[in-house]
Amino acid sequence: MAQPLAFILDVPETPGNQGQEPSPYDESEVHDSFHQLIQEQSQRAAQEGLELQPREPGASGSDHQTLRQPEGVPAHSTATLRILASMPSRTIGRSRGAIISQYYNRTVQLRRRGSRPLLGDMVRSARPSLRLYDLELDPMARGEEEKQSLLVKELQGLSVAQRDHMLRGMPLSLAEKRCLREKSRTPRGRRRGQQGHGGGFSCCSRLRYACILALHSLGVALLSRLHALMPWRYALKRIGGQFGSSVLSYFLFLKTLLVFNALLLLPLLAFIVGAQAAFPAAPSATASACTGLELLTGTVRSCRPLTGDQCTPRVGGLPYNMPLAYLFTMGVAFFITCIALVYSMAHSFGESYRVGSASGVHAITVFCSWDYKVTQKRASRLQHDSVRTRLKELLAEWRLRQEPRSVCGKMRQAAVLGIVWLLCLGTVLGCAVAVHAFSELMLQSPVVAGREVALLALPLVVSLLNLGAPYLCRGLAALEQHDSPVLEVYVAVCRNLFLKMVVLGTLCYHWLGRRVGALQGQCWEDFVGQELYRFMVMDFVFALLDTLFGELVWRAISEKKLKRRRKPEFDIARNVLELIYGQTLTWLGVLFSPLLPAVQIIKLLLLFYVKKTSLLANCQAPRRPWLASHMSTVFLTLLCFPSFLGAAIFFCYAVWQVKPSSICGPFRTLDTMYQAGTVWVRLLERAGPRVSWLPWVHRNLVENTFFIFLVSALLLAVIYLNIQVVRGQRKVICLLKEQISNEGEDKIFLINKLHSVYERKERKEKARSRAGGTEEAATPPALLTEGRDARWDGNGPRRLTLQPELLA
Repeated sequence: MAQPLAFILDVPETPGNQGQEPSPYDESEVHDSFHQLIQEQSQRAAQEGLELQPREPGASGSDHQTLRQPEGVPAHSTATLRILASMPSRTIGRSRGAIISQYYNRTVQLRRRGSRPLLGDMVRSARPSLRLYDLELDPMARGEEEKQSLLVKELQGLSVAQRDHMLRGMPLSLAEKRCLREKSRTPRGRRRGQQGHGGGFSCCSRLRYACILALHSLGVALLSRLHALMPWRYALKRIGGQFGSSVLSYFLFLKTLLVFNALLLLPLLAFIVGAQAAFPAAPSATASACTGLELLTGTVRSCRPLTGDQCTPRVGGLPYNMPLAYLFTMGVAFFITCIALVYSMAHSFGESYRVGSASGVHAITVFCSWDYKVTQKRASRLQHDSVRTRLKELLAEWRLRQEPRSVCGKMRQAAVLGIVWLLCLGTVLGCAVAVHAFSELMLQSPVVAGREVALLALPLVVSLLNLGAPYLCRGLAALEQHDSPVLEVYVAVCRNLFLKMVVLGTLCYHWLGRRVGALQGQCWEDFVGQELYRFMVMDFVFALLDTLFGELVWRAISEKKLKRRRKPEFDIARNVLELIYGQTLTWLGVLFSPLLPAVQIIKLLLLFYVKKTSLLANCQAPRRPWLASHMSTVFLTLLCFPSFLGAAIFFCYAVWQVKPSSICGPFRTLDTMYQAGTVWVRLLERAGPRVSWLPWVHRNLVENTFFIFLVSALLLAVIYLNIQVVRGQRKVICLLKEQISNEGEDKIFLINKLHSVYERKERKEKARSRAGGTEEAATPPALLTEGRDARWDGNGPRRLTLQPELLA
């Protein structure tokens, strides 16, 4: 164990190197830092070292400037320099001779299992970090050839698989690996290869080898094609590269909604639509002819309603209980959607707030972002744009943290923010009042036959309000002048969310509160389903009009009339809230129209291509780039709690509280839709003891409110625990980073204390030598830390300057 280092180095001062950043090439002072440690190990390691020869002043072989030996620093022995060269920080790179020696030793160990290598342990030298000496691993050029020949002999003793694996792992060029492979082939293998050129066995081998290569190439091609079949893979990469992660988050959210609607549609097609297709109802005698307007209004009357609560079975078949299947399928579909939504939200939360995330680390983006497997020009250009946009977002986020606003500026911004919020809330309240008044007007003036166009009036008014109110709020938001574009988007999302939820709440009251009472003796379920279909169609039409006039026409006016090169930016908040609004309409109407998810899928597909084309042609990247690392999590959270939770409450109220129509639908003979399960349980109780367990399951698991409460509590507990675990891990990471920073401060404190102690000691020794002595005060070695800069000059010693950010 070495004694404690008790010396501080006074590094000679160079006139032009003050204030410069540390250099990794000036490492001569490291020798003196560990002088005392090396002296204790020199005797023991003197017999094992490599030949280290002093470098001539003009010797070549290094790309860096050669530093000359400082005066007063003793020359180090071979063992000293070998210990320094064996330090972990000096063994990053290796010469070719060291690589061959290392893999020779590995090969011998693999073949002989425990025998001592013939070559001895060679030093894994790095880049020449010892600037005063040349580390000669190979005294003569033929030494490397001897090592190579020994390596070839050892490779010949291995099996073909082991030899290929060893050659594949060597950090050599392909030409050198090919040369080693050719030399390591045994003479027997060469003779077999030479004899096989004209024999039948060689033809079979070549045919088998060609078949294997063909199958391998076919498998690789199929895998690449399957990977390319991912929906919109190249389009999403192009959008992310040109417009950044903020705009890309909208299209990723749209893709997620497609998956949710597919999961919702599959059980409905299997158990409701499929059953009705298998047992179709008899056609009505007064079926109305289609005029094309039904695509907008949804009022198609080609079949009369069901005449019973059970579908008529075929000969030998079992009756299909349509009310129970309808209710059970809807519940299962909503449950599957809930599970998928919660899982997606938790997964997105873990990805956005994962522990050890590299957000903000610019070096990782610079040095680790490029994919070197990219060979095509189009793909390389796309990846280049993606890396450039990523760097812009990181730098913009870093700049926001470096420029805090003053207190007066914050107070002024808070006042403006409060005024704008009041105006926006007033706008939302006015929209809600307008929707309620117009719905009451439509309720008092019923639509007569032949005037079905009037059914589009309420969806038209609501769509106009949904289109105009966000533009008004966006104009008011221009007065706020947020420093962070992320905060600006979040505020816009909250305001648009209030507008959508208030409007949808008013409509839900209109449908289940007013319409049910006004349509007594009529089929109100059909009316609500058709109304929601009309809202979805009008929402899509207005989305197309907004894309046409809000982006295309504005770009044309800006370029042709105003002579500006600026294009409109893609409004993320408004477009995302339009997606959430459309998905909420789908969840609200699926109980009354099971094919609404299919309509939503078609709408989303068309909307993706329309928005993508308009984005690439008419929009520009955000003028203030920002990193949307948490946007997907925020969008999924808004989709889960205000949207899906509201639709689930609407669904439960309609099932448990609202009386079904008495002339149509599978529940027309019941007081509530939920009684379908109760009637089925009563039938099972009378069926016999073999199915007596089903009523027990229904009574204790479905009707028992405690079980439902328990399942809900467990689901919320899992979500809460996941959030708390990730939050706790992030807190631990922050504490560890702070501890690392404190360690750096401790190093600075200790080194400054040591400097002060040895400064006083040096002054005392100098005073004693002036007083009567001929003793000369020795210059103590230094205790340096990694990353410090010191340069030698003949003008005398200077004190080192420590930089806290390097030590931290």
